[in-house]
Amino acid sequence: MKKPQVIVIAFGIFFLFLIQMAGSLVESIYILDLMNTSLDEKAMGLLFFFSPVLLYFYRRKYPLITAWILFGLLFLARGFTPYLNTLGRMLASGIGTGAGLMLFPFLMTARAKDDSSCPNLWTSAGLALAIGLSVFLRTMNYGLEYSLLPEGAWIGWGLGAVMGYFLTRLEWTSPDKVRNNPEPITPAVTGIFLIVALAYFAFSAPAVIARWTEGDYRLIVMAVSLLAVSWVGVSLSKSRLIENIPPTGLLIWNLLFTLSLTMTILAHRVSFPQTPDALAVLVGDPTWLQQIPLILTLLLFPVIFLDLRVFSNRIQQANPTPRDLIPGMLLGSLALIVLVFIQIFTNVWGYVEPVSLWFRNKFWLPYLLMAGLITLIIGRKGLNAQDERVETNSDLSLGWRALLLIIFLGTGGSALYTTRVQTFEPRPNSIVVMTYNIQQANDDFGERSYKEQLALIREVAPDIIALQESDSSRISLNNNDFVRYYAGKLGYYSYFGPKTITGTYGTAILSRYPLQNTRTVFTFSDQDEIGTAEAEIEIGGQLFSVYNVHPDGSDTAMLVWAEALLERSKDKSNVIALGDYNLRDYEEAYQLIASEYTNAWVSVYPTEIGSDGTDMSGENRIDHIFFSKSLKASNPVYILPPQSATDHPVHWAELIR
Repeated sequence: MKKPQVIVIAFGIFFLFLIQMAGSLVESIYILDLMNTSLDEKAMGLLFFFSPVLLYFYRRKYPLITAWILFGLLFLARGFTPYLNTLGRMLASGIGTGAGLMLFPFLMTARAKDDSSCPNLWTSAGLALAIGLSVFLRTMNYGLEYSLLPEGAWIGWGLGAVMGYFLTRLEWTSPDKVRNNPEPITPAVTGIFLIVALAYFAFSAPAVIARWTEGDYRLIVMAVSLLAVSWVGVSLSKSRLIENIPPTGLLIWNLLFTLSLTMTILAHRVSFPQTPDALAVLVGDPTWLQQIPLILTLLLFPVIFLDLRVFSNRIQQANPTPRDLIPGMLLGSLALIVLVFIQIFTNVWGYVEPVSLWFRNKFWLPYLLMAGLITLIIGRKGLNAQDERVETNSDLSLGWRALLLIIFLGTGGSALYTTRVQTFEPRPNSIVVMTYNIQQANDDFGERSYKEQLALIREVAPDIIALQESDSSRISLNNNDFVRYYAGKLGYYSYFGPKTITGTYGTAILSRYPLQNTRTVFTFSDQDEIGTAEAEIEIGGQLFSVYNVHPDGSDTAMLVWAEALLERSKDKSNVIALGDYNLRDYEEAYQLIASEYTNAWVSVYPTEIGSDGTDMSGENRIDHIFFSKSLKASNPVYILPPQSATDHPVHWAELIR
C-alpha cells in the first residue's frame, strides 16, 4: 500500500477513536453528576484529559514499545466501552482518552517506513476520513453512534485491528536532539486540539447542527459527508488544488468561517422574556434569511482540514520529540475542558451558581472561541511558511474510490431511509396520548434505557407522544439524537421543539399523523428556560391542538407560564396539554389550569388512586394530561420507575373524541 494511505488510515481511525472516547467520557460524567444538578468527585474524571503530563517522564527510550503500549490501552478501552454501564464507560473512556492523547505526539513524530517525512496533507485527510466515518455511523443508526452501542461494538474492534495493522507500517524512531526550527510549536499543537474540538462539538455529528437551526437534516449530513470524503479524495489524488491556496486566502477563509459559524447560531438565538410581565416569545419555522449562515458554514467548514495541514506542517518543520508537544497538548486539553463547561453551563445555568449564570443564552460563545482562536493562530507570523510539497496528481485507486463512495452513499441512503414515516389508520372515535419524561434516555439509576423506552412506547402504540428532557443532541450527551431515533424507529412525524441553542431541557412532539403549525413559546423563567412546544394534528377529520409542557422555576415563573398557556389555548377546540408540569394539584398554577381543562387521571379516579392501587395522590404526581371538556378520558395509566425506564412515571390515556 502507498505511504500516504498508511498515514491517512492510521490518523483517520485515531481521530475517530479520540472523538468517540472524549465524547463518551464527557457524557458519562454528565449523566452521573450534572443530570442530578450537582458536581461531585466524578467530575474529576476530566483529569484524564491531562494524561499527557505523564509524558514528562518519557526519556526518548523505547519509542516503539511506548507507542504500542499506548495503542493497546486505546484499543482495549475503545473495544470494551460499549458493553459497560455508565460508571464503567466513564473509566474505560477515560483510559482511552488518556491513552489516545499520549499516543498523539508519537503519531505526529512517526514516519512511514522508507520515507523521511510525514506529509501534513495526509494527516488532515485523516481527520476528514474520521468525520466521514463518524457521520456515517450516526446516520445509519437513526442518530445514535452505532459503534458505541453493544450491538455495534464489533466495528470498534475491527477498526482498532485495522489501525494496529497500519501502525506496523510506521517508523517510531526518535528524531535528533537538535530541532530543525527553534520556533515554539505550542500554538500549532493547541490549534490542532481546537480543530478536533470543533469536529467533536459539531461536524462529526452534524445532526446537532440541524437541531440548532431546524434545517433539513438530510441535506446537512449529506453536505458534511460529501465535503469530508471529497477532501480525502483530493488530498490523495489532486493535492495541487490544496497546495496552491495562499496564506492570505487561508486567513480570509478562516475569518469567513468564524463569522458564518457564529452567525448560524446567533440567527436562531431567542431574546427571552426578562420579567414576569413581559410578553411570551413565539418562535416558528425559520426564514430563508436565517438559514443563509448555515449554508455558508457548511460550504466553508473544510477550512479546518486546511488548518490542520498548516499546524501539522509547523510541527513537522520543527522535528520535535514527543515531549516537545506536551505544553501545547496540556493547553489544548485545558481549552477543551473550558469549552465543554461553557456549553454545558448554557444548559444548566440555573443550577451551578454563581459561575453558570453568566453563560445563560450564550450557546454561541464556545464556537466563536474555537473558530476565532484557530483563526488567530493561523494568522500568526511565520505559521504559514510553505512546507515541502508532496503533490499527488494520480487517479485514486479503485479501493479508495469504493471506500469513499460507500461512506457517502451509505450516509445519504441512511439519511433518506431513517427519516421515512409510516401510514397509520386512525382509531375509531378515540386517540391515545402519552407523556414521557425520558431523562435523556436514561433510567432512574443513570443507565442507558433507550431500548426499554422504545419497547414500552411500541407496546402502548400512542397516536401522540410528548417527550420531555429530550434535548440530547449536545456534547453533554455525546451528540446522540434520541428524538430522531424514536421517531425513525416508530415511523412517526416529529417536532423537536425548542432548538438546543435555547438551553431548554427539550419538549418534543411525535405523532402518527402530520404535524401542522409547529412552534415554540417561551415565557419568563428564572431557573430553566421554559419552552412549550405546540402543534396542530388532524386525526380522522378532527383537529387537535397539542401543547407539550415542561416548566420549572419559582412560583412566579410557573404562574406566568400557566397564564400564557391558557391565553394561547383559549378559543381552540380539542386542546391537549400534556407533559412534565413540575406541579402538584395543590399549587396555584396547577389549579389555574385545572379550572379550564380536565385532568385525565383525576377524571377517572377522583381519589387519585388507580383501580390497581397505583397511588398518584399528593406529591406523587407531576406528569399530567389535561384536555378540553369536549373530550373524555378512558383507561389512564401510570407506569412508575423503574418499570418506566426513566426517573419519572410514564403516563398515557385514551381520549374519546
